[in-house]
Amino acid sequence: MRRLMLLRHAKTETDAPSGRDQDRRLDDRGHKDAARMGDWIAEHPPFPDTVLVSPAVRAKQTWDLAWEAMKDRVEEPQVELLPELYGADPGQLLETIRSATVPANPKRLMLIGHNPGMHELALMLMGSGDAAGRRALADNLPTAGLAVFDFDVKDWDDVAYRHGRLAAFVSPKLLKQA
Repeated sequence: MRRLMLLRHAKTETDAPSGRDQDRRLDDRGHKDAARMGDWIAEHPPFPDTVLVSPAVRAKQTWDLAWEAMKDRVEEPQVELLPELYGADPGQLLETIRSATVPANPKRLMLIGHNPGMHELALMLMGSGDAAGRRALADNLPTAGLAVFDFDVKDWDDVAYRHGRLAAFVSPKLLKQA
């Protein structure tokens, strides 16, 4: 069994002072939402063994704030910045997942990245699972949204479209409504 967690970066400022999209930072709501998602992850094991993060400032900040919220309650995962996550399409993201065997071969993997690729990948991976979550995720993977998939496979190489079971879909908005 393998667990995949897709976390979109939290809410950001409209423009970075540098003018570069990769330099956009989280806004106040983004800071709160990233921490809220870290709390949720800490309360809902199993936790990721490995976290692959886009090098964009907003993705790194999302991870840092989520980790700060959960670090006293979970074991520290291996974290790696992967340039190929920035702007990746679903095929590129799936290839990143399938190559997650090097070096650690984690049982539980988290990707922190961007739309539209993350949302499109989530839709393509869904084969079964939480019906309410599937309906909510069909519309959007919002900022700080988290889609958790389980795959009944032995290796990441075997992860395929339409074979994921959506274990959970959570967003800051859904948590407020609950």
